[in-house]
Amino acid sequence: MSTNVVVGLQWGDEGKGKITDVLAEKSDYVVRYQGGNNAGHTVYVGDDKFVLHLLPSGVLQCKGKCIIANGVVVNPEAFFNEIEKLEARGQRTDHVFISRRAHIIMPYHVLLDEYREEFAGKDLQIGTTKRGIGPCYEDKVARVGIRAIDLLNPEVLKAKIEENLLVKNALFEKLFEKEPLKLEDIYQKYLDYGQRLKERIIDSELEINKGIDEGKSVLFEGAQALMLDIDFGTYPYVTSSSPTTGGVCVGAGVPPTKLKNLIGVSKAYCTRVGNGPFPTELHDELGEQIRQIGFEFGASTGRPRRTGWLDLVALRHACMINGITHLVITKLDVLTGIDKIKVCTAYKTEDGKIIDYFTSSTTKLELYEAQYEELEGWTEDISKISTFDELPKTAQDYIHFIENYLGIEVYLVSVGPERSQNIIRTTLF
Repeated sequence: MSTNVVVGLQWGDEGKGKITDVLAEKSDYVVRYQGGNNAGHTVYVGDDKFVLHLLPSGVLQCKGKCIIANGVVVNPEAFFNEIEKLEARGQRTDHVFISRRAHIIMPYHVLLDEYREEFAGKDLQIGTTKRGIGPCYEDKVARVGIRAIDLLNPEVLKAKIEENLLVKNALFEKLFEKEPLKLEDIYQKYLDYGQRLKERIIDSELEINKGIDEGKSVLFEGAQALMLDIDFGTYPYVTSSSPTTGGVCVGAGVPPTKLKNLIGVSKAYCTRVGNGPFPTELHDELGEQIRQIGFEFGASTGRPRRTGWLDLVALRHACMINGITHLVITKLDVLTGIDKIKVCTAYKTEDGKIIDYFTSSTTKLELYEAQYEELEGWTEDISKISTFDELPKTAQDYIHFIENYLGIEVYLVSVGPERSQNIIRTTLF
């Protein structure tokens, strides 16, 4: 049995797409298990840049099947747009499938996302991508959601849309003062989507478990990251699903006993998109330097990412929740040329107490002051280095400091966006 799970350990954008792409080459299945087209996973192939939102990041290299599992919420229009763009660039997509149980993002979900942010006002906005992800998950939990399999059953689909529009249109008209949606405009379009998707809709949990039992290599890919987890992140500035290793079990229908390598991805520093607390955020020229050198702009939205020093308190929290067995540090090259590199190892609370654990109170976290240890930087170009021993001593010390604090070995260090720009210290296959 060979199963690998790739998850983010910060606020997303850690480089999970690249790591998934690299591991996909030797995987029989690549399975995306949560989130939706609010993700932005960037993969570089030579001079070509691919930005994937809904499709698994292993789509470019996986020779087997890529599955969008039941825990994902699917916007059919976004799916087809992404498929068409890949095919136009000579990439195959006939190996991409969708779970029958995956919930479908409807037009009213997207509008709800937009109207709520507008209604909340700037000070109360969460910073959603406005793709309808949260409202779709709400309907899933409220048991009024529309699933992929429903797109193939005209009577069920029509009845469910009618039921949903009764409530959604009341909100649009009476609360948001917007125009209502019409059943006819939605029903036929999604019926057509179903016909276009019918050869791709499968019982994914059956196939995934069978593959594992047969000894196939299965790679599970999460979107977003632990600090955006609906339970363990900086609530309410989080996503609407569980981008954790545990999320695989419910998001793909796989028992925990079948999961082997739990791979956590973290940048050598921190970034965050959208609102919410960020204890190590830099508001100076150095923060802008990291943003420009690391090209820290949202792959989905283009928004500038907030930048800051590595937060080991938050990272240890993320590793604990996920049970990480293999750690990946990305973008180490971005720190080249910084004389002194700071690392957060504790917080000072509003009453002056020093703590080294993460809090569940977002309000309190916003008042905490990061406590730093300072390490020596390096000036050498490390982007072409392929072995750990070739790294400058101070860069090695930085990695060792992270390992010692977390008690987890760094198995891979990424020193650039290319597939080949990796220092692999231990092998998974």
